Amino acid sequence: MFFHRQELQFKSKPDKPDAVFARKLQEVLGGQYGEITVAMQYGFQSWNAHIPGKYRDLLYGIGAEEMGHVEMLATMIAQLLEDAPVGAVEGAVQDDPSVAAVVGGMDVQHAIVAGAGARPVDSNGNPWTAGYVTASGNMLADFTANANAEMQGRLQVARLYHMTDDKGVKDLLSFLLARDTMHQNQWIAAANELRQEGLEEIPVPSTFPQSKEVREVSYQYINFSDGAHASEGSWASGPTPDGKGQFEYVAEPPRGVEMPPPTRPDPRMHGTTDKPNVMEKATGVVKDALHKE
Repeated sequence: MFFHRQELQFKSKPDKPDAVFARKLQEVLGGQYGEITVAMQYGFQSWNAHIPGKYRDLLYGIGAEEMGHVEMLATMIAQLLEDAPVGAVEGAVQDDPSVAAVVGGMDVQHAIVAGAGARPVDSNGNPWTAGYVTASGNMLADFTANANAEMQGRLQVARLYHMTDDKGVKDLLSFLLARDTMHQNQWIAAANELRQEGLEEIPVPSTFPQSKEVREVSYQYINFSDGAHASEGSWASGPTPDGKGQFEYVAEPPRGVEMPPPTRPDPRMHGTTDKPNVMEKATGVVKDALHKE
């Protein structure tokens, strides 16, 4: 059950309207690494969790917090759009406030579609999509993805911080940066705890037997570039992080295997093959006739 309390986790009030920055702020609301994504990601991970206890409770709690962050950003965007001046541009552009808004960098759909409100889109107006969500059912894979999402999100908020002089907006961004700091550390800690407790291990999935791998390449760094410096990394020699092998550096890819011959699909797919066209057509007619019998 969800319950909404009509208050914000942190103050969300700009000093002045700014329709252009409202569009920029849409990225951390409805972009790939925005608050809608992490709210849905943590939500579906919690609903798909296979074990009760602290990990599921962690997901429940942070998913709910992120929904609050969606609300904070939507509230801020709406206020940035409130009474925002949209001066008409004369001459070639035409005396149309909507056109002037586009020229000025505003998202015109903020006005036309949302009536001076936030939208579930990124800064280019692309709709938010569920394809951004990772919820695999494997907690080590998911917690690692969550840490990446928080890193990418914090990176974008930090960039936005330098794009405004509005103290009210910067106050909200400072709060979101702090929560992203916590969430990065939290997911890394949770991933480590899963491993320490023996619930998961790398490589993910650890329940798949490595005996079924082509083991001789499991820990090889194969250099497919003409740069040589990758050999200097810890991934090129020494023990592997999973503790199950030793890295090996292969300077050049070994010779490959022969390509299989081109495929010949059913002639009713009407692809171009090396068979005469008449033969393909006749074969298709025969196959249709056999299919009807």
